[in-house]
Amino acid sequence: MKKLGFIAFMLIGVLVVFMSSCRNGSNSVAEIIEVEYIPEDIVELRDDQIKLAGIQMGAIEIRSLGNSLKVNGIVTVTPQNIATVCMPLGGFIKTTTLMPGNAVSKGQSLAVIVNQEFVDIQLDYLEAKNKLSYAKAEYERHTDLFKDDVYSEKNVQQVTVEYKNLIAMVKSLEQKLLLIGINPDLLREDNINSEITLVSPIKGFIKSININIGKYVSPTDVLFEIINSDILFLELTLFEKDAEKVTLGQKIRFFVNNGSKEYEAVITQTGKSVSSDKTFTVYASVTGQCNNVLPGMYVNAYIEESGNMVTSLPSEAIVSFDDRDYIFTFEKDKLEDGKPFTEYRMVEVKKGISGSGFTEVELPEGFNISTVKVVIKGAYNLLSAKKNAGEMAC
Repeated sequence: MKKLGFIAFMLIGVLVVFMSSCRNGSNSVAEIIEVEYIPEDIVELRDDQIKLAGIQMGAIEIRSLGNSLKVNGIVTVTPQNIATVCMPLGGFIKTTTLMPGNAVSKGQSLAVIVNQEFVDIQLDYLEAKNKLSYAKAEYERHTDLFKDDVYSEKNVQQVTVEYKNLIAMVKSLEQKLLLIGINPDLLREDNINSEITLVSPIKGFIKSININIGKYVSPTDVLFEIINSDILFLELTLFEKDAEKVTLGQKIRFFVNNGSKEYEAVITQTGKSVSSDKTFTVYASVTGQCNNVLPGMYVNAYIEESGNMVTSLPSEAIVSFDDRDYIFTFEKDKLEDGKPFTEYRMVEVKKGISGSGFTEVELPEGFNISTVKVVIKGAYNLLSAKKNAGEMAC
């Protein structure tokens, strides 16, 4: 193609010289028309052509390529990141401002609940606490008098029993107050309240709400379900024949709901028993940021078996032409007649092993993988533009 381009250029020059000589005689100066020469390995496209061709750029990756095990599963979270919120003593819902999907922080108010029993517990606690103060003084006084042989042992035992019973009662009522969200240390005779604020035990988002204003809820009713999705896990199902293929620390690539965006995870736990359907469960911790990935989503996952770390590209980034393999790299942006163009260079490579949508590539000497941008989508459209220059390329 280089030879043809050069010959065409020379023919145009000779033709112009010949025609000029015919008009002006042998002493006239030949006019040479300048023609842009595009190297054989360059393709140039306008911005609108780039969009039409679906060109996307990426980088060459160093990854382990080998056999991979395809499995299915769901996104989940650990039990520590799921909270079911109930009200231990029940009551009537006075207020709530939340909707499913709302984000909440730990300790944030979820709802206000009213119950007369709250008042009774606070009253019982304050009475028991006051009686305890008196009983303690009596216990200390009787003990001192018993040492001086003023009181009998029976009287001291009776006072001791009453004192210890009150201690137990106060401790029991303290736990009840803590259970409904009241701090006993802050409770006074002038701040008894029939309303209790139900707070979130964890940070997360509201999965479900089962209350409304005025509704009576019992201690067994689930009022809120809260999930913290900051730390996600995969729950994958494998057949028993694949048990020997998975180990702790293996990397996993997965896709959510058959999407195209790839995420990563690492196996943290493997199943210790096989169920009746001859499958077992593997758990993997999701790594990196996963926007819009939520618990319960279905995933397709690939467990990577051990392999060599090689330079690789998505398989669709490599095109074949005349029994050779090529990739396209970004060359430069330029302007022609005020219009923006982009040049791509066609680089010959050698393919290696493939797996999980990626292929090993052997690159030319001097190829800098850290700086060169590679066409990872739309490479075949560039190849068509190269072979049919009249249709897409300029």
